[in-house]
Amino acid sequence: MNKFSTLNNLLLTVVAAGLLMAGLANVASAQTAAGDKIVMKLGHTLAPDNHYQLTAMEFAKAVKQKTNGKIEVQIFPQSQLGGEVQMTEALRTGTQDLMLSAQAAVVNTIKEWEIFDVPYLFDSVDDANRVLQGPVGKKFLDMMQPANMVGLAWISVGERDLFTAKKPITSLNDLKDLKVRVMQSPGYIAGYKALGANPTPLAYNQLFLALSQGLVDGADTSPEQFIQDKFADVAKYYYITHVNYLPVVLAMSKSSWTKLTPDLQKAVQDAANEAAKFDLKEYRKQYDDALVQMKKKGIQVKEVDTKPWVIATAAARAEILAKIPNGPADYQEITAARRAGSAK
Repeated sequence: MNKFSTLNNLLLTVVAAGLLMAGLANVASAQTAAGDKIVMKLGHTLAPDNHYQLTAMEFAKAVKQKTNGKIEVQIFPQSQLGGEVQMTEALRTGTQDLMLSAQAAVVNTIKEWEIFDVPYLFDSVDDANRVLQGPVGKKFLDMMQPANMVGLAWISVGERDLFTAKKPITSLNDLKDLKVRVMQSPGYIAGYKALGANPTPLAYNQLFLALSQGLVDGADTSPEQFIQDKFADVAKYYYITHVNYLPVVLAMSKSSWTKLTPDLQKAVQDAANEAAKFDLKEYRKQYDDALVQMKKKGIQVKEVDTKPWVIATAAARAEILAKIPNGPADYQEITAARRAGSAK
């Protein structure tokens, strides 16, 4: 083999190697392009027919549309990613992207949020939602940032009313020593104690059996959950008492948020705002439909004159507020926002 043949072979080898590298680069480029899609997991604890799920679906659809498919939101209902406290910690550590959660689960992380456990903080679903969709609600969402979470939006509050299995309630006197299952929250416990009841903290998944066996006399929940969770099978009376309103937050892990470009952050925030607007209407629809279904099932539904209830819980409100960071000041701010909203 002469030197020219050797040179030609060397050139052919270099060209072949170059083509191979170019081919591999194109494959890698194609794989990178395919991998550019961002998949995010959103968890919540309620049933697939609850407004949580429908709102999560609206959010996912809006995110896909606004990011041109760049972000896909996968939804996991019924505690598939854990309970609300567990999901809150997962967002904080960056092991979960998104959640829909009741405010109560976040109180251990953000102490000021305990103010929403105060009995008779609001008069109605609309009253509470007006405040939370305004500047005061934004202030409380912003409290999530130092805890490594991003509060995207408040969806509709859930109205917590009293229901009983067998005993009818005709006045506050009938609440004396009534065993009422409540969430394990100081505000809920103090509120029902002030009403004369015997508040009994109990895991929600144990409530149906406890009612069936007479271990508790009643509980508090929202109308749609009363129907969806089959409490009509073990309870006869539902009272619209307005004792508590439970805010629900759509939140994102701060680590997931900061990985997004500004335009994608805006798209996700806009999608959250649209989902919240959808939920305000959807919750009201499910609320009204549930009351109709209750009556069809023979449940006695009664609107309660809450003035004596509000008076009875006044001392409890003051006691709870005194223990919450900035409690009295935040209470005054919420009250002022309520008055401004009702005056419009």
